[in-house]
Amino acid sequence: MPRFAANLTLMYTEVPFMERFAAAAADGFDAVEFLFPYAFDADAIAAQLRAHGLTQALFNMPPGDWDAGERGMAALPGREAEFRAHLDTALRYAQALGCQRLHAMSGLVPAGADAALRARLHATCVANLRHAAERAAEHGITVLIEPLNGRDVPGYFLTTQQQAHDLVAEVGAPNLKVQMDFYHCQISEGDLTRRLERHIGGVGHIQIAGVPDRHEPDTGEIHHPHLFERLDALGYTGFVGCEYRPRAGTSAGLGWLRDWRARQTAKASA
Repeated sequence: MPRFAANLTLMYTEVPFMERFAAAAADGFDAVEFLFPYAFDADAIAAQLRAHGLTQALFNMPPGDWDAGERGMAALPGREAEFRAHLDTALRYAQALGCQRLHAMSGLVPAGADAALRARLHATCVANLRHAAERAAEHGITVLIEPLNGRDVPGYFLTTQQQAHDLVAEVGAPNLKVQMDFYHCQISEGDLTRRLERHIGGVGHIQIAGVPDRHEPDTGEIHHPHLFERLDALGYTGFVGCEYRPRAGTSAGLGWLRDWRARQTAKASA
C-alpha cells in the first residue's frame, strides 16, 4: 500500500503551520512534506515530527525570490554560488529533520532564449545537480528534480518526464532521482500509466492532486486508485505526497484516503 504524506503547505491551512503536524497525525498520516521550512526554526519542526511520530518525506531547496516569481536556480547561469549556499542551508535543515529527499528547483527559462542560451542552461543544471548530488550523498540524502506543467509554471526549465530522466542519466549520480507529480504530468503529457511503467526505476517521489483544479484526488480526469495499484505492482516503496488544495476543509476531504485504506484492508483479509 502506498505511503501517503500530507503536504502541509497546501493542506491543513485551517490552522497555523506548526499545528498542522498534529492535525495530519490525527488523520492517520505518518509522513508529511511541505514546500519550504526556512521561515521556521529547524529544531521546532523536528520537535513536532517527534511528538507526532511523523517522517519528513520531502521539502524543497530555497527557490530564490519566490514572491517575485523565481522558481529555483539550478539551471540559471551566474547563480551557481547562490545555488551552493542554498544547498548548504537545505542540507542543514534536512539533517535536523531526518529528511532524506530534497527537491532542487530548476528555474525559469528567460523569455526569448535562443539555442545557445538553452545549451548554457542545460550545462549549468548538469553541473549544479552533480555538485548537489555529491554533497547530499555525504548525508545519505537523495536529490530530486521535478518537471512542472507550463500552465501553472510558464517557462519552467523542466517540463517532461523524459527530459528529467535524460538529465538524471547525464549527471550520472545514483542519488539523483525524478519527482513524478501525476498532476503536472497529466497536464503536460498524459499517458500516466505507461510513463510510470517506463520510468519507475528513476522515480524517487510521487505526488498527486486532482486534474484540472488541483483538489482532492477523487475527482477530475485521473483515476488515482488505478495508479496506486500500479505503484504497488511495480514495487514502489517511496512516499506519495498529497500536494493538493482541499475543496472545503482538509479532514472532511479525506474520504478518498479512508476509502482506499478500507478497500486495501478488506482485500488483505479476504
